[in-house]
Amino acid sequence: MPAGYVKLKYQFTTHILYFMKTVQQKLTRRAGIIGMMCLLAATLSSCLKNDHHDYVEQPVALVSVINASPDAGGIDFVLQPNRANNFPIRYGDVLDYIRANPGKRTASFYDAASGQKIAEDTVTLTTKKFYSLYIANVANAAGKRDVIFVADSLKQPAAGMASIRLANLSPDAGSIDLVTSKDSVLATNKAYKGVSDFVTIKAASNYTLNIREKGTTTILATLTNVNLHANAVYTVWLQGLAAATDYKKLTADIQNNVYYY
Repeated sequence: MPAGYVKLKYQFTTHILYFMKTVQQKLTRRAGIIGMMCLLAATLSSCLKNDHHDYVEQPVALVSVINASPDAGGIDFVLQPNRANNFPIRYGDVLDYIRANPGKRTASFYDAASGQKIAEDTVTLTTKKFYSLYIANVANAAGKRDVIFVADSLKQPAAGMASIRLANLSPDAGSIDLVTSKDSVLATNKAYKGVSDFVTIKAASNYTLNIREKGTTTILATLTNVNLHANAVYTVWLQGLAAATDYKKLTADIQNNVYYY
C-alpha cells in the first residue's frame, strides 16, 4: 500500500472526517484497504442493494488493526468471513479503519506466508462505533499471540489542539508512562494490554515523545520529530520485548487515527 494519507472519507454534519495513514515516523510499508464512505448525521453506513436493486444504507462499525507481534512477520486479518487486507500487515504496521458489520464476530490472524492461524478472538461490534485490534507478544507454546480489543472514543479536539493516547503492547516492559521531552505527562501507569484515554495536547511540530518506565526517568523508547496536527487524533504504542537486543527489542510507533477538516 503506498505511503501517505488514507482516502477514507466521511461527512459528519458540518465536518468532513478524513482517515489518514500515519504521516510521521513511517511513510512506507503501510498495508490496508483504501475506500470511501459517508458518515451523515452521526450514522456510519455502507451502501447495499435491496431486493428491488435499490441502494440502501446499512449501518456499520469501523475497525483498525495494528501488528505489534515482533515474531509474527506479515499477517493476514480475517473478520469473519472476509479477509480485510490486500497486502500482508508487517510488524509495526497499521490496517486503517475498515467497515465491519455489527454483532459478534470472529477476528482471526494468519501468517501471510504459511497460512497458519497465529491468533484469534471473538469481538462484539456496535454500529456507529470505532474499534482497534492489536496483535501482540511472541508466540506461546501453541504458536499463538495475544489479541487486544479496544473501543475508540474518537472526538474532535478543540481548536489548535490534538488528541493522543498510549497503548502498552510489550509483554515484559512493565507499566509505562508517555511523556514529552519537556516532562509533560500524557499517560501514566499503563500495564501490558493497557490503553489510556485520549488526552489533548497543543498541536505543534517536532515533538519528542518518550515512553518511560512507570514513575521513573528511564526511557524505554522514543519518537522524535513527531508532528501533531491540529484536529487530529493519535495513538502511540510500545511494542517488542525489553529482554531483546535484536529486531524484537522495544520500539515505539504512532498511528494517526483520525483527522478532522
